[in-house]
Amino acid sequence: MAARSIGSGTISFGLVSIPFKLFTATSAKSVSFNMLHKACGSRLKQQLLCPVDNVVVERSDTVRGFEYARDQYVKFTDEELKAMEAARTGVLELQEFVPADTVDFLYIEKTYFLGPDKGGDRAYSLLSQALERNGKLAVGRFSQRGKDNLVLVRPYKKGLILHECYYADEVRSFDDVETGGSFEFKPIELDLADKLIEQLEKDSFEPGRFRDEWADRVKEAVDKKVAGEEITTAPEAPKAQIIDLLEALKRSVAVTEATAANVETPPPAIAKGPKKAEPRLEAVPAKARKKKSG
Repeated sequence: MAARSIGSGTISFGLVSIPFKLFTATSAKSVSFNMLHKACGSRLKQQLLCPVDNVVVERSDTVRGFEYARDQYVKFTDEELKAMEAARTGVLELQEFVPADTVDFLYIEKTYFLGPDKGGDRAYSLLSQALERNGKLAVGRFSQRGKDNLVLVRPYKKGLILHECYYADEVRSFDDVETGGSFEFKPIELDLADKLIEQLEKDSFEPGRFRDEWADRVKEAVDKKVAGEEITTAPEAPKAQIIDLLEALKRSVAVTEATAANVETPPPAIAKGPKKAEPRLEAVPAKARKKKSG
């Protein structure tokens, strides 16, 4: 099924114009919960409460305000806010071309796919190939939802991708983070650290190798609750003890080597005993609970 466009516009740089379509690139799959009334189980509704008059306020009776000092606000009408929005020209203006390796991922906020619109296929392909060939990313401005956004356009597969970016004053300085003192390490510590990295090294980043285990556990628990089973949680695992760095590296390398050896050379088949229960969740059937309570 072909992707559905969520917007369109025109890429502009120099005298070149490329009509494009905008597509959603990601879709979060994390689990979420609703707030319910503990007594009856019905879903709660959010209300706006005025703490001065102690009354519930309808949204039609609200107005937007900007706090310019503590508890001091200036009010804006919808018309005033509308007048300040960026012009909806639909133009993505490319203003700079920079080396790809100079871009810090920290500045990337959202990602979209860019596809060519009618009549823009050839120029679209040319821009993608030119950026790829020169190892460059395009820096530009693009207005969406009334806001003037800083964006990056980069080659992706056989096309283009767009990143919405944070402005410089929206990114905090890493200099404010305490990273501890400077250390000198023994050659054996450096060698073991390198060896551990080498053992866990992969040829490329493949997100498909990973799953959201928290979401899996929640969905498993939901299915069991719907089926009338009681869910009990396993006891909390003991906290890891802090040990000497060199000893920790040695153990890590040894464990990784042993794991790799077991995968490459599986042990001979032996008679298996009863399968142990999964340590994460234990299901107690409803019938069993009734017998127990009786």
